[in-house]
Amino acid sequence: MTVSAFNRVAYSTRDAVAEILVDRPDKLNALDRATMEQIDAALTMAADDGAVRVVLIGGTGDKAFVAGADIEEMSMLRPEQAQAFSRYLQSVLDRIERFPKPIVARIQGFALGGGCELACACHLRVASTRAKFGQPEVNLGLIPGAGGTQRLTRLVGRGRALDLILTGRLMDAEEAHRIGLVDRLAEPDALEAEVEALIELLSSKSPVAQSRALEAVIAGGELPLTEGLRLEAALFGLGFATEDMKEGTRAFLEKRKARFEGR
Repeated sequence: MTVSAFNRVAYSTRDAVAEILVDRPDKLNALDRATMEQIDAALTMAADDGAVRVVLIGGTGDKAFVAGADIEEMSMLRPEQAQAFSRYLQSVLDRIERFPKPIVARIQGFALGGGCELACACHLRVASTRAKFGQPEVNLGLIPGAGGTQRLTRLVGRGRALDLILTGRLMDAEEAHRIGLVDRLAEPDALEAEVEALIELLSSKSPVAQSRALEAVIAGGELPLTEGLRLEAALFGLGFATEDMKEGTRAFLEKRKARFEGR
């Protein structure tokens, strides 16, 4: 196990998993620029570590995954600075969405504003029944600026996204699960076990196939259907040149569990 400490983010690895935890419990894990820079740096470490197959993103403490952006920092921005900050936030979350390894969000509490946007950028979201979600920027006279108007809409549909964004209301975990914002739901004392089971399952699959599946779904989802299908076919074909494909098919025929090495 390796551990790297920043002053706002805790990064560690164990087995095939990298954990990136926003570590500002006194601020309910609010996101400021320094925190986003450290998340970005941690993503680079996870990307460069060949042993890492799955990334977990979470927040420390019991109250919040990430309760939003750091309002104190934001309140001091001029319009042109705010636009630049928005573009920077979007770039880091875009990197998360397009990351070539599965990223799981563990959401134990508030996921509001930038926290909800961070969760939306992750590939899979597992939440406690105590979690709360929302895009309350309208209460500050603002709109979401880290991709919330776009990713939330793509996940739950325009009507539901507009309901949350225009009213600024909070949504409980059951509703988030029902509308497709949350993929898996667990009682608070079972959240860790649910996340670990998902990570173990993800870690057992072919990293090469997962990377190409992520590209097909994320990049292909932005293309017209005909072009998306062409991308899928190309990525499907590339799979036949991999050792993982040979191992997977051999294991199936031999009626045993495959042992993927990511080649």
